[in-house]
This record gives sequence, structure tokens and C-alpha cells, in this order.
Amino acid sequence: MLELKPMIHTFKMDDTYYCLDVNSGIIHVIDEDTDKVLSVYDGTNRQEALIKLAGQLDKVEAIEIMDEVDELIRQEVLFAPMSPDFKLVAEEKPVVKALCLNIAHDCNLACKYCFASQGDYGGVKRELMSFDVAKRAVDFLIQMSGNRQHCEIDFFGGEPLLNWDVVKQTVAYIEKVAKENNKIFKLTMTTNGMLLSQDKIDFLNDHNMSMVLSIDGREEVHNRMRPSAGGQDTYKTIAHNLQNAVKQRDGREYYVRGTYTHKNLDFVKDVEAMSALGFEHLSMEPVVGDDNEYALREEDLPILDKEYEKLAHLYLQRQKEGWGEKFNFFHFRMDLYRGPCMAKRLRGCGSGHEYMAVVPNGDIYPCHQFVGKEEYILGNVYDGLKNFDIPKEFRDTHVLTKPVCAECWAKFFCSGGCHVNNINYGGSLQQPYEMGCHLQKKRIECAIMIQAELDEWNRTHERKIDAGVPQ
Repeated sequence: MLELKPMIHTFKMDDTYYCLDVNSGIIHVIDEDTDKVLSVYDGTNRQEALIKLAGQLDKVEAIEIMDEVDELIRQEVLFAPMSPDFKLVAEEKPVVKALCLNIAHDCNLACKYCFASQGDYGGVKRELMSFDVAKRAVDFLIQMSGNRQHCEIDFFGGEPLLNWDVVKQTVAYIEKVAKENNKIFKLTMTTNGMLLSQDKIDFLNDHNMSMVLSIDGREEVHNRMRPSAGGQDTYKTIAHNLQNAVKQRDGREYYVRGTYTHKNLDFVKDVEAMSALGFEHLSMEPVVGDDNEYALREEDLPILDKEYEKLAHLYLQRQKEGWGEKFNFFHFRMDLYRGPCMAKRLRGCGSGHEYMAVVPNGDIYPCHQFVGKEEYILGNVYDGLKNFDIPKEFRDTHVLTKPVCAECWAKFFCSGGCHVNNINYGGSLQQPYEMGCHLQKKRIECAIMIQAELDEWNRTHERKIDAGVPQ
């Protein structure tokens, strides 16, 4: 297991310099001279740093800044040590907490970037899950979750609304066995919205199910990438159905997500288009892949960096204007100070040991993105887990075991990235997917800027109110 050393990350956005203390999560807004000092000084190498700073800073000023840095180090808010119990957290034995039910291996759309190949997962038989398989999957989760009370199930596909009767039967069964087993289930429906009729909306609301709704922003972008299985445009139907569903959420959880590709690097316009439709909780995800005309390319990264900064400024402006939860972009709403528990920070999603996926024939995979890769089948809901090597390997793979991740300032926010993307595009479970790493780091920097700017704006705003300044 690799050692996590004290670490900072400094960067500039617009005219402001920021410093993140990695282990504590504390953000410092600094000036240019402090940024210069922190680029060479870590609290242990004063003479070496002074030599490197000669000609850049006055020696007396450099020493004053180093003294201030030393005091922050003593307070453990800069170059902070790692919590002494992190190794214990990393070695905890987890339980299965969540299942993705691929309730339908079929789809009524033919999205060009779909990792599930429009429902057949690259050659897996197109079929709908029976209620018996779904029932046994629920039983499997209850058994594997042990004494844990809170469990999660996501109805997924393909398009799960193609198997609506089984969805309803399964929800009824979950509610029954939850009471019998002292469990509390969070249920989610992930849908493209084409079949999201009023009766389905009523059912999802009545049973307090979360919704993940897919639309790609602008009409022309959406229609280009998300045609129907027959090749027709789908935007107008989907936009109407999703608007209708969101208007009736009444505080229940949902978010609307889109995907951007090489064809719409100006994706802020798509975020604005989704917001204009009345969608408040938004996500825009980068396409994953490297072998087609819409795949992201290395030369796209500078453009995407600027686009994320543009989105960050839009987000900041709207927050200051009082939009609040009416403009909630998923990747910018990060709790940088507390965040998820340490186990989550180290391991991420828990694929293969805390989270698994079940397909229509009952086979169990580490997650929905492994479906179709037979070497990753863990077992079947009829006879339980048979492959224990993969869950152990995934459980033991985290930022403390990946050399690249252990040395990365963003490790506690991305947790080593997606296992599937690392394997498919990074080359191994241990090697992160570089494109994903770059974009994740940029989003984190934007989130840091937003939080620091909003904290300062809120303090200034409160001071003006205290002083009786008209707003």
C-alpha cells in the first residue's frame, strides 16, 4: 500500500490564485507571490527555495511568506498529514449496498455513443427481465447487504420503461420485503423519456422513486446523437415528456443528464438549453470512447477547459443572482470540506463489491458497464456469487494502490476513476483513463473557484446587510 504524503495543488483562474490542501480539503485564496513560494517551498527546504526564488522575489518578502506558510503547516491546514485511521478505512470489508437491474436489454433509441449498443451490450441477447429474475435479484441484495439498512436499486437498460409491468411488480415486491427485513430502499428509474406517460409519472411519484432523465441539450445536438431505433428525430417528444415529469416532481429527487461529444464542444449552450426547458438539476457528461467521429480528442482539451470555465462563470453568476437550486450543476456541487466518507474517497463507486448489476438472464456483473464481458460474470441470482476473485481485486484497488493516483492531487475527488474506463482506455485497472482524469481535474478546479468566490461574496453580502447598505 502506497503512502499518502502531504500535498498541495495550486492553480490560477482568471486573475485569482488558489491553493488546495489535498489531505485536509481546505482551500486557500492566495496572491501571486505566495503562489511563487509554494511552487518551490514545502516547509522543509527553505534555503533551497530561497535560491530558486532569487530574482523573482525580494528575499525579505520571501522569508515573510515562508514564515506564514510554516504557521499554516503547524495548524495542519497546509501540507496537512493524512488522517491516521485512513488505512483502517481502506481495509474495511464492505457489503453489497446497491444493484443496477438491467430490466430491459432493448431500447427504442439508437444513440450513437451508447456504451450499451442500443440495449444489446455489444451482442448480448435482446430480452426483457422476468419478474422472477428481478425478485431473486432483490433477495440477493437483501442477503448480501447483511445488517446494512439502506439499500439502492436502479432500474436500468436499455430502456427500462419497455418492461414496465415487471418494474411495477418489482417495486411492489421491494416494498413488501423491505418491511419484512427492516430495509430502506432508494429506488431510481433511468430513462430516455420516450415512454414517460402520465401513468408512469404518477407511479414513480407515488412510490417516491428518483429519476435520471436523458436529453442532450439543444434540439439539433440531441436529434443528431439520439435518434429513435427507426432513425426519426426524438427531441420534441422527449423534451415534452421530461418537462411534464419534472413539473410534477414536487421536491422529489431527479437530475437531467446530457452527453457532449467532439461534435458539440460548446456544450455550455446545451446546459443553457436544458435549463431553459425548466430543468434545475443538471449534468453534462463527456462521451467515452476513442475510435469514432464523435470521440473526444487530445486537441479538444484546451477548448473543453475554457468551456468548463465558461460554465463555472455562468454558474457563479446565477448563484449570485439568487437562482440557488434552480441551477444546480452536478459536477460543481462538491462538498470540498467534508465530502463523502473516507472509504468513498479512496474507492469511488464500489463497483464489483458494493455495487453490482444483474441482467435479464440473472447473471451478475461488477457494474452495468461490464455487461457483455463474460470474463467478468460474478455469478447468477439463482445460485449466488461464484467468482470472488474479481470482487476482491476491485475492493483492493483504490487510490492507495495505484501509483499514479497516489501522487495526484485530485485523488480524493475522483477516487481513481471508473474501473471500466481504466481497463478499456487506460490499459489496466491500475492505470487511469487520461482523458477522464484531465476533465475531472478541470471540473474540480472550477468547483474550487466557485466555492471560494461564493464564500467571499456571501461574506461581503452579509457585511453590507449588517451595515444597512441597500441591496
